[in-house]
Amino acid sequence: MAGRTDLFPVDRLFLIAGPCVVEDDDLMFRVGDHLARLAEKVPGGIIFKASFDKANRSNPGAHRGPGLDEGLAALDRVRARTGLAVLTDVHLPDQCAAAASVADVLQIPAFLCRQTDLLLAAGATGKPVNVKKGQWLQPEGMIGAVKKVSEGRKASKHDAAKGIAVTERGTFFGYGDLVVDMRNFARLKEATHCPVVFDATHSVQQPGKGEGGSSGGVREMIPPLTFAALAAGADALFLETHPDPAHAPSDGPNMIPLDRLDDLVARAVDIWATARR
Repeated sequence: MAGRTDLFPVDRLFLIAGPCVVEDDDLMFRVGDHLARLAEKVPGGIIFKASFDKANRSNPGAHRGPGLDEGLAALDRVRARTGLAVLTDVHLPDQCAAAASVADVLQIPAFLCRQTDLLLAAGATGKPVNVKKGQWLQPEGMIGAVKKVSEGRKASKHDAAKGIAVTERGTFFGYGDLVVDMRNFARLKEATHCPVVFDATHSVQQPGKGEGGSSGGVREMIPPLTFAALAAGADALFLETHPDPAHAPSDGPNMIPLDRLDDLVARAVDIWATARR
């Protein structure tokens, strides 16, 4: 089945949102129902995201998620209930075809944005692919990642030019924090000719600085970075959200509480529109 190529519009703000990792149906449906209602206020719509596996945690004993089969089944239930498109991460080439049988969008984690076989396999599914920029990489370094996805598309007789987005999620400078260079939105767009997403929640992450060496985060910086990124040219937002971030199994310190999401998104829509007048 060909991937939907209308999920990454360049002329309307769109949002990728959801919990960090797949949880039980009650939590997934609560977030999904909320996002389905909110989608009416987002010009380009909302894509529901959750990961079936968090394969790049700080500690070996950290929560990783339910795994491929159970996680995809949970995402399929959210998709059927809410009507939202769904996105999930893939970490290995042999996960791509299975994930694409359920997910509308495949996502390449930042740490894996140079993994050739993974990018080719994701492209070969024909589904839209969101590639996160590595935390060590200059914007122009993403040209190769986009070309690899396109090559996978062409090899499988899919349209090589459609349905690829790139995501800015900050850059490491060696102090346990990420820094967002606002020039990167223009540079990414010029280099890749793809819609550029701003991952506002992972950009405030502090890997390894939380309790027990888990990732910390500075949640209060999400709104100002979000607004600045949209003013600087970001086409879309990526926001992880949870009803109770303090008790989320993964990335709680850098997630937006669900009850604060609507106000943030409403302000973001206004700023996006103002910046493009």
